[in-house]
Amino acid sequence: MMGKSESRVRTGVRASSVGVALLVASCFGVELAQAQAIMRTPTISVPSRTPTVSPNITPRVSPNIAARAVSVGRGPRTMATIPHTTTSRIRPTTPVLPYARYSPNLYPACTAPYRSGDGECLAQPNAGGEGTGKSGKKSAGKGRGNNTPVALISRSFAGEFVAEIDGALSPAEADELARRHGLTRLASENFPLIGATFGLFRIADGRPYETVRREFAADGSVRSLQPNFRYVLQDQKSSAATEGDPAQYALAKLRLPQAHTLAHGANVTIAVIDSGVDARHPELANSVADNFDALGSAEGPHVHGTGIAGAIAAHARLMGSAPEARIIAIRAFGGANGGAESSSYIILRSLNYAAEHGAQIVNMSFAGPKDAVIERAIAATAARGLVLIAAAGNAGAKSPPLYPAANPNVIAVTATDRQDRLFSASNRGNYIAVAAPGVDIFLPAPDGKYQVTSGTSFSAAYVSGVAALLLERNHALKPEALRMTLVKTARDLGSPGRDDLFGEGQADAFAAVMAVPADSATPVAAAPGTTKREDAPKRREEPGARAIEQTSLSSAEDKSAVSQADRPPAR
Repeated sequence: MMGKSESRVRTGVRASSVGVALLVASCFGVELAQAQAIMRTPTISVPSRTPTVSPNITPRVSPNIAARAVSVGRGPRTMATIPHTTTSRIRPTTPVLPYARYSPNLYPACTAPYRSGDGECLAQPNAGGEGTGKSGKKSAGKGRGNNTPVALISRSFAGEFVAEIDGALSPAEADELARRHGLTRLASENFPLIGATFGLFRIADGRPYETVRREFAADGSVRSLQPNFRYVLQDQKSSAATEGDPAQYALAKLRLPQAHTLAHGANVTIAVIDSGVDARHPELANSVADNFDALGSAEGPHVHGTGIAGAIAAHARLMGSAPEARIIAIRAFGGANGGAESSSYIILRSLNYAAEHGAQIVNMSFAGPKDAVIERAIAATAARGLVLIAAAGNAGAKSPPLYPAANPNVIAVTATDRQDRLFSASNRGNYIAVAAPGVDIFLPAPDGKYQVTSGTSFSAAYVSGVAALLLERNHALKPEALRMTLVKTARDLGSPGRDDLFGEGQADAFAAVMAVPADSATPVAAAPGTTKREDAPKRREEPGARAIEQTSLSSAEDKSAVSQADRPPAR
């Protein structure tokens, strides 16, 4: 009996050992599967040619600023509604665009186990939304009866679809299409930019999101279907108002006073897709040539949009990077209680308007997920020869790539501070093209006030203005040549050569303008009536600087040889 008992014990021990081994192996297998979900960001290929710059031109612009930064109070605002421009065969409706609770201007970050194959966050984003890259706790098994995936709740407007539909549908047929699938058609219109008709639809009968999506996508009248993704602006307000820097340190960092002896952005049109712009602010007098409200809202000017326009075109007590540029102010961001969010459908309307109304540069100081509809619109916009510039994002070092900045057709701009250090909340990645000042920036705010604010939003705006200087200098400059000029004349920061923090380095407006051959011909891309602002002072005669021959670069040392005297001290 004792022998049989010992035999049974030994057999049980062996079985337990095998079970433990299998369990350990399965755990390793799961970890390996999760690690494969990390995305590789797109690589931007830039020709290796650059100018050699060594002029010594005295700065002309020296604004005397003595204003104090004033906090801008946000009063109650009404909820924005979608304007219902439709095709000739689609009847307009009057629903309200839903705006979720106002979220911080930081797109959620997540760690590898929470990402899909394309790098997007698929599980609960970081709990605080502060761009730290720390993921929130797993929520598996804690659902409350809502079958909508967590990713779609955090990245899109719940229960909404953006669908490409048959443009030949009559109004009754379009509404019947929606009713068949338990949907309400909120808006629809034809977009010449991409040659298609898109509609915005919302689930009306409470059915699960995935069920409706599968059925609607299978309908013969639906060409494509996706969620109505959410976009947020990329700024971070200072915790307290501070004294504005009388020198506007961004001017010296970008060498704008020197660049303004050659160009001011005259006859160049920049579309600012943002929140509302205060066109009556003294800094923006006569700068806003056109307004388009893609939301159809009744909201007043917003602090973010006004600041972005000011970084580009301020010309009173402050100085923007292109003080004579024309602004098309496109309101695409808004919401209740002063919040500012947008969606796929509204961004599509905004890009379509910019391309159809003479914009040469499009500033996009916002971020969101990879979005098939917006990717398609950006490709079409770039094909028309428009220069596209976007904020790299404020979601921190561990964030996946944010869009539209990560699109290869877009110039992605990150932010630096007064000491040329990277803004702590900036995204990283090989899609970053250049850097520009974006920390504690002194800018106009609504109602004649001023603000001190930070974010990659304002870095992008400064670079949009520098792009306008290049186009004034030579209106025939193509987008890829303009990108090459910006990156190859940038002052190297961080580790030698290109890196994922600063891209090619900090933009240098003067070096970039000097690298472009002057062309005195009338800009053919300028919209009708695009003339120099009436209140702009007459410029002195352009210095007799000739176009500088571009020389090939092949190493990190060559990149920094643009002007050794202008390089920041080694850190």
